[in-house]
Amino acid sequence: MRLQILVPSHIVFDNEVARITAEGVSGSFGILQNHIDFVEPLSVGILSIRREGKDMPELFVALNGGLLVKERFRVMISTPEAILSEHLSHLVDTVEQEFLEINERERKTRSAMARLESDFIRRFIE
Repeated sequence: MRLQILVPSHIVFDNEVARITAEGVSGSFGILQNHIDFVEPLSVGILSIRREGKDMPELFVALNGGLLVKERFRVMISTPEAILSEHLSHLVDTVEQEFLEINERERKTRSAMARLESDFIRRFIE
């Protein structure tokens, strides 16, 4: 089956794979080629990819959430952030550093937007 991993600015991965293991919001799951079609929101976590061929090393992708769509012989994943590596230990460190930093910036931005909105409403009422 063909796997495509898309972030807003580019395609992170586009290749044939034998198996995918992911973390959805309802738990961990695996996908093989003949798996039923479905859609699953993804949690922040690690995606495991087993490529075609016995000599191909397993790949890992750190995902900052996203959406997985399985349709016939194609799987598409759309996510805000994705980091690809053959080394799982490298990705664990990366997730802790980069994704947590991004989530903290998003939290601060949401807080600032909420203050602006409440200030706007208060001034409008006055």
